[in-house]
Amino acid sequence: MIHIPDLANATPVGVIFCILAFITVITAFLTIFSRNPIHSAIYLVICFFSIAGHYLLLNSQFLAVVHIIVYSGAIMILFLFTIMLMNLNEQKDVHRPRITRLGAIVSFCLIVIVLIAIFINSKPIVGEYDSTGEDFQSIEVLGKILLNEYMVPFEFASILLLVAMIGTVLLSKKEKLNK
Repeated sequence: MIHIPDLANATPVGVIFCILAFITVITAFLTIFSRNPIHSAIYLVICFFSIAGHYLLLNSQFLAVVHIIVYSGAIMILFLFTIMLMNLNEQKDVHRPRITRLGAIVSFCLIVIVLIAIFINSKPIVGEYDSTGEDFQSIEVLGKILLNEYMVPFEFASILLLVAMIGTVLLSKKEKLNK
């Protein structure tokens, strides 16, 4: 049975959550089903901004701002450069073999079955909330944790982004014709 929320008695935060959730889901579907790659990228940016709104509702302002800067800014610029470099806007629909389509459908169905099984077998976390009194919203605490406990994964992520940037530059470089 589907539970329909009572919007007449809803709090402003609940109403904003419902609006942001609706925008997030709709723009995510539009990102997937849009045939124009530029439109898909724009829908994805709107989806990113609505997710940043969810972070604001969770009182995580720093994470919301970083999400906007990193995803809506940097990552989407890379996506747009890739779309423009590959000229994906052309309507050259390559017909894929049926075995490829069948493999994609089987893979999708297996992933959906696994996710549904995980969702059904999961149990809610019920327990006492232990408060240490430490402010985890602080940028200082985040910096200490990021640069002490998670230094190696942080550096691996920076190296991965550097390699991706170098690869993009090399792919976009045209070979000069020898005359």
